Amino acid sequence: MQGNKYEIRFRRFGIATIIAVFFLIFVGGLVRSTGSGMGCPDWPKCFGQYVPPTNISQLPEDYKTKFAVQGKEIADFDVFKTWVEYLNRLVGVVIGFLVFLTIVFAYPYLKTKPKIFWLSFLAFILVGIQGWIGSKVVSSDLATWMITIHMVIALVIVALLIYTVAASQEFYIKQFKKDSSLKWLISVALIVSLIQIISGTQVREKVDHVAKLFGEAYRTQWATFFMEEIIFKFHRSWSIISLGISILLIFKYRNLFERDSLIYRNGLGIVLLMCAQALSGSILVNLGFPKEVTSIHLTLGSIIAGMQLFAAILVFNKTKLIAN
Repeated sequence: MQGNKYEIRFRRFGIATIIAVFFLIFVGGLVRSTGSGMGCPDWPKCFGQYVPPTNISQLPEDYKTKFAVQGKEIADFDVFKTWVEYLNRLVGVVIGFLVFLTIVFAYPYLKTKPKIFWLSFLAFILVGIQGWIGSKVVSSDLATWMITIHMVIALVIVALLIYTVAASQEFYIKQFKKDSSLKWLISVALIVSLIQIISGTQVREKVDHVAKLFGEAYRTQWATFFMEEIIFKFHRSWSIISLGISILLIFKYRNLFERDSLIYRNGLGIVLLMCAQALSGSILVNLGFPKEVTSIHLTLGSIIAGMQLFAAILVFNKTKLIAN
């Protein structure tokens, strides 16, 4: 990357923050899939402590009623669930500091490229809102719609950071010939991806509902309770459409750009990750929704969406038509 030391610092912290948000999405998925959301029943502390307990002996005898949520006793103390939720909160705090430093290093852009500074500032505000939403998730006893909002805000933060980091770079990709359908197809890919994410959150809510009804004893049979529902079929079919569009884009990239160009490599990465996500989806349905795979499936979808946004930025703003 070229640029002065402030520009380089901004990009480095921006990229580090993007990676941290993706890690937070993975941990958040793990929190949800392992049922660790109430591992810390209060907020911002955990069982009234800044560092959560590692043993039930560190809690008062009446902890289940003392830390009751919405008037209901909490579940028995589980050290794994407590520390998974605590890690989730710690990563959120780290992201807050990283985004703040990103704003500091975005300050030199205030005069030359003000949108970079203000979008970085907006990302910081959203991190604060994300923390507040996290507290509401706990106080609502893990309301599914609150969890979905929590996830959507994380994706918006990623989108803002990807845009600001890409906009801060003055590189261009050589385009050998004009293709009016390329931008249209990129736009369709983004819309399809957004619909895919939304339908995925609806499927996840169905899984949560089935899990509450039938419990862990019937985990391997969860899929049979909702596989015939429209939302599941829609989500599965839409993923095939999304993959098809991405493969079509690869062929377009091959004709329009150099094989070692950033946009072509990004397109290949998207297709490979989509295949990996499809595999993880198949594992979820056929092997009883393994908890770690649930988080991987969610994180892969988020990374794919981020890479598709990056591709759109490259095509719309970073290509330069040249003669053959």
